[in-house]
Amino acid sequence: MGAKYINIYYPRQDSGNYLFLPGMNIDGSAPIGIFDSGIGGLTVAQAIHRELPNERLIYFGDTAHLPYGDKSAAAIQAYSIKITDRLISEGCKVIVIACNSASSAAYELLTEYSGTKAKIINVIDPMIEYVIEKYRNQRVGLIGTRQTISSNIYQAKLKDSRSKIDLYSLATPLLVPMIEEGFIHNKISHDIISEYMGDAGFRNISSMILGCTHYPLIKDEIEKYFNNEVEILASSDIVALDVKKYLESHNLLNTSSERNQPNKFLVSDFTRTFEASSKYFFGELIHLEQFRLWE
Repeated sequence: MGAKYINIYYPRQDSGNYLFLPGMNIDGSAPIGIFDSGIGGLTVAQAIHRELPNERLIYFGDTAHLPYGDKSAAAIQAYSIKITDRLISEGCKVIVIACNSASSAAYELLTEYSGTKAKIINVIDPMIEYVIEKYRNQRVGLIGTRQTISSNIYQAKLKDSRSKIDLYSLATPLLVPMIEEGFIHNKISHDIISEYMGDAGFRNISSMILGCTHYPLIKDEIEKYFNNEVEILASSDIVALDVKKYLESHNLLNTSSERNQPNKFLVSDFTRTFEASSKYFFGELIHLEQFRLWE
């Protein structure tokens, strides 16, 4: 008794409408869950924190299994289910899959698994909607992990939209380990980025989709390669606005003037890189809690 029940409308994959799911036990002060294999999802978490400063975030970095981009779909699904289960147990009202590989491999599974317990948001659909709105009938580039590119999920969604966008995609598997190891804004990153961006398929593109949440960390280097003549599209800000839109439309914003508790950071394995990165993104002392997925 006393619980607040509201009707929840889940986004359709084929339109901006919402599918009806009845009676979700929800609380606007509940936290937002976010997960990724490593530090890349922190770009999404930072954008959500900036857009919604009163919301408490619970971030899970599956550092024991990074990167997801070279894992099988079945493995990614197994990791994602365990992480989602933990975030649901933390009472999250929304869970953001802050990883393109996991979004392509596990979104539908997680939506079914979570049911009415939490709203699942991926990083692909908001980007697709943005590209369709702004780049109809144009040539667009896409870079991402092997898992994301081989899934052909961007191609399929754009084809379904009948937007007539000419999409050229390329797997760029060296970028995630490069970023995780801190090799950015130096000769190593310059050479690797130049090798990938020099692919003939990227000639005459009007924009480039960064199909991995790690890639915003090298966005300026990619912009420089294209002499700032190509719009580089990072999902972090687009996803943050999508989360805000969802919470506003369902009266789920935290209406208190400040967060009741600090943001929480969970990892499946301690790494110095993740600890340093989380402090950099949030500008505050971060306490990492370890949660091993299979113990």
